[in-house]
Amino acid sequence: MLRGADNEAILRQPRGISGLIPEPLRRANARLRGAPKFSLAFIVFALLCAAFAPVIAPYDPIETDFTAILEPPSKAHWLGADNQGRDILSRTIYGARISVRVAVIAVFLAASVGTLVALIAGVFRGWVDTVLMRITDGFMALPYLMVALMVVALMGASITNVILVIGLLRWMGFARVIRGEVLRLMESDFVRLARVAGSSRPRIMLRHVFPNVINTLLVLLTLEIGLAVITESSLSFLGLGVPRPDPSWGSMLKDAQQYVFIAWWSPVFSGLAITMLVMSCNLVGDWLRDRTDPTRRQL
Repeated sequence: MLRGADNEAILRQPRGISGLIPEPLRRANARLRGAPKFSLAFIVFALLCAAFAPVIAPYDPIETDFTAILEPPSKAHWLGADNQGRDILSRTIYGARISVRVAVIAVFLAASVGTLVALIAGVFRGWVDTVLMRITDGFMALPYLMVALMVVALMGASITNVILVIGLLRWMGFARVIRGEVLRLMESDFVRLARVAGSSRPRIMLRHVFPNVINTLLVLLTLEIGLAVITESSLSFLGLGVPRPDPSWGSMLKDAQQYVFIAWWSPVFSGLAITMLVMSCNLVGDWLRDRTDPTRRQL
């Protein structure tokens, strides 16, 4: 007959295959419960392509091969070749490098400007809040894509200009949403206690308010990256984005538009890459919103 201690030891032993999974992996799986796994995997895949494009791509993306013009998918060119004989797979991989870099840097620039405006407006309030929010309203009234086209046309097509245009024309959404969070936090008990204790407004803003808006900021970052990818692709499609011969998903669509009916593979994969990345960012953003909002969280 087993003693009590031995009985408890047997009950504590892991059962089945779940007992072989390390504890950190089990915790990570619990945190990712309900997450769009395919979307997360595609975002990671896009980041890997962006980081290791020279290693992953089988060909030089700007190398032309006149013997492979509009060649359909084959062993030599898995996704086919375009109208100049360039390998579409290699150009799609390098296009991820351009799109991801432009989108991430531009969105972080927009988030930095918008968050700073929101924190100053929400913490200092009064005439400071009024002035900053009227400036925000003025920027929000501008036709975003038209202004981007005009500015890039005047400044010239380059990666730097595209980043600056997207970053400086997309900060208003961050400012509006985060300002609402800041106003709510300023009425909370821990902020009132900090004010009673003599904390200055800059200290309250950086130490007490900003850490509590990071969750909202992460959700907005994820959603805005998808919009930045669309904007960069639109500018490149119109010839005002990434300058040639650097491959971009938008410029690939531009080059392939007249070959849609004779070479279907030419526009399909770059368009599919844009669609999948934007959709993945939106789904992950929705999931993060549900995970970080206690009223939406599913137990």
